[in-house]
Amino acid sequence: MRGLFLTILATALSLLVVDIVLPGVELASFPVALVAAIALGVVNGIVKPVLTILSFPLTLLSLGGFLLVLNGLCFWLAAVFVSGFRVDGLIAFFLGPILLSLVNAVLNKYLAGKLSPPAEASAAQLTD
Repeated sequence: MRGLFLTILATALSLLVVDIVLPGVELASFPVALVAAIALGVVNGIVKPVLTILSFPLTLLSLGGFLLVLNGLCFWLAAVFVSGFRVDGLIAFFLGPILLSLVNAVLNKYLAGKLSPPAEASAAQLTD
């Protein structure tokens, strides 16, 4: 449960960074970012796998380039479901999910390093 909460928190913070960096992405407040993070998780968990399977021929023909379109589509779709979250323009459509992934990876790595037990402590527990 704590891991899920931290993942949502990291995604919300990443969305706020994307909001600051990209001019086409707009978030009204931090609570909106939390709701948008949950919506993004639901869209990526339910809608994206279906779209990925249905668009496999296009993905194959474009040598994987169509996956950028699918990522942008899921990012935009999450914005449609959450009021206070907007994605305007092609730059935000394509670069928003890429920047979100990069910032989210850094935040998750940071949080995992801060919240996991030290390696020597866990090794000592194994020998006892």
